[in-house]
Amino acid sequence: MALLNFRKKDEIAPAPGATPEMEALLQGYSIEVMPRTAAKVEDFRALLPEGTRVYIAHIEGTPIDDMVATAKRLNADGYRVMPHFPARIIKDKATLADWIARYQGEANVKQALLLAGGVAQPVGDFDSSMQLMETGLFDEAGFTHLHVAGHPEGNKDIDPDGSRTNVDAALRWKQDFASRTDAQMALATQFAFDAAGIIKWADDIKAAGITLPIHIGIAGPAKLQTLIKFAIACGVGPSLKVLERRALDISKLLLPYEPTDVLTDLAAHKAANPEFNITNVHFFPLGGIKTNANWAIDNGGASARPANAN
Repeated sequence: MALLNFRKKDEIAPAPGATPEMEALLQGYSIEVMPRTAAKVEDFRALLPEGTRVYIAHIEGTPIDDMVATAKRLNADGYRVMPHFPARIIKDKATLADWIARYQGEANVKQALLLAGGVAQPVGDFDSSMQLMETGLFDEAGFTHLHVAGHPEGNKDIDPDGSRTNVDAALRWKQDFASRTDAQMALATQFAFDAAGIIKWADDIKAAGITLPIHIGIAGPAKLQTLIKFAIACGVGPSLKVLERRALDISKLLLPYEPTDVLTDLAAHKAANPEFNITNVHFFPLGGIKTNANWAIDNGGASARPANAN
């Protein structure tokens, strides 16, 4: 395992790659798991800081029993659990109410990521995250945090013509809903690789009146081929060129991709612009949860200290 040679609890040695700017950016980072990937992790407390928000991705076909069991395990370990609620795989309001009741009753879940989901045709009554919010069930259940999707490079499922018309209209609706809910809302975004593009998008939506905090999606360390495959599947657009340029560099082709460059640029921008609306980093551990957590430990200093570090 990467750096675990911490000193006393109140005397943390800086990790080799940690800088004050990176440590500040990675403070309160979150990470995404699935039931099958979480099952491969023997001890999350050896990898993640205490209180880390852990999203649980709900892929079509995953039984709700598996989702709830994973949430229960993570909650017992002291993590803030945020399961996905993909609208297009939820049959009806009764099913949604049952999922909420199970998550709360069995795993003390108080947070949710609401999104349309990657299914082309809805299985039931819901087509969008907005319809889930309009049921009022999350507010009735006392959810404290509701996160919704953000798309720095657009979303071809929503805007097939490549425009941002529907994506931007949805952002305005979500901003308005934030004033009508007791829950704290934020945008959790798809991953991207180009810091300049991310910064421009964040500035543009802020100028348009979208003040929701942004938890920027970042792909964790992984083989280049793996990242390109996921990027294409997830509709990552302009910043895919960052990976393509890397693929053309023979000296880097066989080396694993690491998010150091994009996060270094974002950290520097955040340090120079304290009001920047990107408040947190959300990792997609495409190369594995342990690999991603160890990269954070090596680069995040105290921000990434595992819960059971001595």
